[in-house]
Amino acid sequence: MSASSDLRPRPPLPGAPPVASLGLLRAAVAGLAVVTLSDLFSLFAEIRYWAAIDGDDGFATVPQDKLEAVTSLYDTAARYQAIVYLPCAILFVVWFFQMRRKTGPLAPDQFRKGPGWAIGAWVIPLANFWMPYRVAFDMWGAATPLPADGERYRARVWPVNLWWGLFVLSTLSSWYAGREYQDAGMLTEIKDGLVLYTAADVTHIAAAAAAVYFAVQLTTMQRLKAAEGPFRTAALKNELV
Repeated sequence: MSASSDLRPRPPLPGAPPVASLGLLRAAVAGLAVVTLSDLFSLFAEIRYWAAIDGDDGFATVPQDKLEAVTSLYDTAARYQAIVYLPCAILFVVWFFQMRRKTGPLAPDQFRKGPGWAIGAWVIPLANFWMPYRVAFDMWGAATPLPADGERYRARVWPVNLWWGLFVLSTLSSWYAGREYQDAGMLTEIKDGLVLYTAADVTHIAAAAAAVYFAVQLTTMQRLKAAEGPFRTAALKNELV
């Protein structure tokens, strides 16, 4: 063996897959918690508002001072919702993008599009009702461990479907409630719009809870698969029960 062959550089050994950040997960969950608190405040204001409207046979009345108080409370709650939503949504999308990058090396052939679509999919009109779900579904599949030899195992995907179904439902219901409330003229119509807003906020809270569960489960699955390997170990089995 020659000296030149001894000194020839060898290809580097493959490194371990990158592990998802718990810090970003905590930030995303904290953002969802803040959004939920603003929704709860909005629920309280909406219930106070429509409970203050007394009506029968299509007619409704409310004392002027009481109307001003409940309207002011409702406007404050709506303002808080608008203030917290954007930064919290950005935190979630940053976590979503990080997870796309971290799950990619676990199953490179699992993904139809590049990591940039984990951000771009959210901002394309109409397509944002479907494309983020496809990215999330692919990430979930990449983070799901492979069955061991001879093991019968069917991966669960309901956390992804539940989160996305509630997210789309809450988005559409909020849009519809807003349209009905803005078009309302009489107090009875305002009350109907508030009832729709109340239902939309309940759905929004449920969607936030489902998003937290999805985020925690996906991050846990990615970290375990990166540490334990691609096949189902005892730790992975316990985590995915």
